[in-house]
Amino acid sequence: MATEQRDWYDTPLYYDIIFDDGTKQEADFLESALVKHGGKGKRLLEPACGSGRLALEMAGRGWEVSGFDGNAHMIAFAKERIAKAGLKAALWEDWMQSFTLPKGVRGSFDMAHCLVSTFKYLHTENDAAECLRRVAACLRKGGLFFLGLHLTDYDRSGPEHERWVARRGSIEVVCNTHTWEADRKTRLEDLRTRLKITDSGRTHLQETRWQFRTYSAAQLKNLLRKVPELEFVECYDFTYDLTEPRKLDDSYADVLLVLRKV
Repeated sequence: MATEQRDWYDTPLYYDIIFDDGTKQEADFLESALVKHGGKGKRLLEPACGSGRLALEMAGRGWEVSGFDGNAHMIAFAKERIAKAGLKAALWEDWMQSFTLPKGVRGSFDMAHCLVSTFKYLHTENDAAECLRRVAACLRKGGLFFLGLHLTDYDRSGPEHERWVARRGSIEVVCNTHTWEADRKTRLEDLRTRLKITDSGRTHLQETRWQFRTYSAAQLKNLLRKVPELEFVECYDFTYDLTEPRKLDDSYADVLLVLRKV
């Protein structure tokens, strides 16, 4: 069977099926963590909102949701699903390092989040810092930004492999992702995702290749020092357990930062 080379963000339904399983847990964490860390209000900004799974969930919980994504297919999919649910959200096409709020969307958000390593698409230190500054500018004083990403083990040899299987109705998606060793000099790592999609009994394969910027704990701390508008509050991992905060170090891979607008 031939494998189609295609950006998986151009097929938002299949992407959404793979990642939707954790949506409720993530939303529960965001709401509880906001309260734990002294936040208030229900105005939310989501950079890189993707297929809109969390935008939909949070809008259904009564949040005033605004969000953007760089892929037009993702934004169209997100808008359609939210409209079909009879909910509202302000969604637009934009980029994390250069986004601006469109007319009719005011700032002073109570919370922003970017949870699943999308931040690592920003390949330069300047772009990463600029994204953080722009998010900070959109938050009210005391507003919280939840930022999740995978740290890199620069001593690892050989690729890492992750596999997920998810189903929705007549569609099954098998996702295999390989991540190769990071280049210490460029701080980039190569990734490949292959999707095996079976829809109503017909199967096809598609493959996406891309690069992420890499971070150790020290490199992430150095980046945060460049954006004093956001203060580091706490760190968790991707178990989303508020009772078990973690140190920001290299002893684990999946870090979830809580940052506060000062």
